[in-house]
Amino acid sequence: MCMAAFYISEELVAILREEGAAPALQAQVAQLFEESRDDVYRYLMTLGLTPPRAQDATQEVFLRLYAALKRGEEIDNTRAWVFRVAHNWGLKVRARHAAENPFDPELEARLAAPAHDAEHDLLERERMTRFHRAVEGLSEQQKRCLLLRMEGMRYPEIAAAMGISASSVGEFLRRAMARLKKVRDE
Repeated sequence: MCMAAFYISEELVAILREEGAAPALQAQVAQLFEESRDDVYRYLMTLGLTPPRAQDATQEVFLRLYAALKRGEEIDNTRAWVFRVAHNWGLKVRARHAAENPFDPELEARLAAPAHDAEHDLLERERMTRFHRAVEGLSEQQKRCLLLRMEGMRYPEIAAAMGISASSVGEFLRRAMARLKKVRDE
């Protein structure tokens, strides 16, 4: 477990205890948090949030889940609900902090990458730059569908999270994959 996830987990559990949550509700939210927090965190990072903001937003999403369940809201697909709230909250946080510099995934990759020869590094950077440009060229719906699919969500879950039909999800993914394959083959 990463340090950030541990910090979030402890703080969330403390908040649930302060609220006097019913043990069953607390256990339900805690279990979903354990299962999905890393996926939600990564998804929020793909929306352009910095790691600290993505951590805060992840916690906020699960607090909102707890509040919704405490109010007695019926949630048919909890995972899709969590990703929909994460998407909306992440966009709101990103817009609020738009003037700040976004997180640079290339910098993180360079810091974490093992040493290779210069030619290999150059080829890899060029390949990744082409890929990132291709992803940036996708529509917002195509990017969201692709990222949620990469998180392991199925078409109906993606559709519920984005508020669109499953057939639209399929079409967005088909178009995104065709574009990315075209860039790969160039």
